[in-house]
Amino acid sequence: MPKIQIDNIEIAYDDSGTGPVIVLLHGFPFNRSLWTDQVVALSQSYRVITPDLRGFGDSESGESPATMNSMAQDVAKLMDSLNIATATIGGLSMGGYVVLAFYNQFPERAKALILADTRPQGDTEEAKQVRSKQAEDGLSQGMAGIVNSMLPKLFTPDSVTKHPEAVKRVREMMMTTKPAGAAAALLGMAMREDHTEMLSRINVPTLILVGRDDAITQVADNEGMHARIPGSQLVVIENAGHVSNVEQADVFNSELLSFLNEIN
Repeated sequence: MPKIQIDNIEIAYDDSGTGPVIVLLHGFPFNRSLWTDQVVALSQSYRVITPDLRGFGDSESGESPATMNSMAQDVAKLMDSLNIATATIGGLSMGGYVVLAFYNQFPERAKALILADTRPQGDTEEAKQVRSKQAEDGLSQGMAGIVNSMLPKLFTPDSVTKHPEAVKRVREMMMTTKPAGAAAALLGMAMREDHTEMLSRINVPTLILVGRDDAITQVADNEGMHARIPGSQLVVIENAGHVSNVEQADVFNSELLSFLNEIN
């Protein structure tokens, strides 16, 4: 597992396969292992870069809050260090927020976008207060409270019953997250910009994927993005919740490969 130094913190990442470059950004409060199934499927034809965003996995935490803009800048600097000028940039949930922040700052470096189970809007005042309370609780009590409140929203009830190993894997991933990193990201998400108006300026191929039963970023949010991003593709994945790439990995991977093969 290589690491690079960015602004006095170490960022860990995996670099798998060869070919056109795909950068995949995990959601909250996960790490780069969220993309294990996608790395296996894509790395036969593509070079797949999966970083741990600052404060997650094996990456160090920087200053709090960890804004989506700062995470996007980390991605750009990681690409610099690997001599990657442009890439397809993809992300799920919080990772999608970072993708939009990346495109807003570095549009010339995005060959295409993948937006999975995410949304362009900023937080409401109520949502900001919830994130602030979660950050406080995480720092004082650890990750268990955050994990227990989130986990039921990540999977469909059917998957909880039929695929307990997937639920266990995601739970363990979340529990290993450092409370300080989670708190910094929660505050950063609360501060993020609303990118709704930017969507119409996106001029690269864009794939939008969402679980039909996603309780966190609903299908309507993704339909709204699809309507605003010129030429974008929308895929609604049946029998999937918020972590559609885990819950329906085969369908997710098939749609991803079809999109990538079309644009490369």
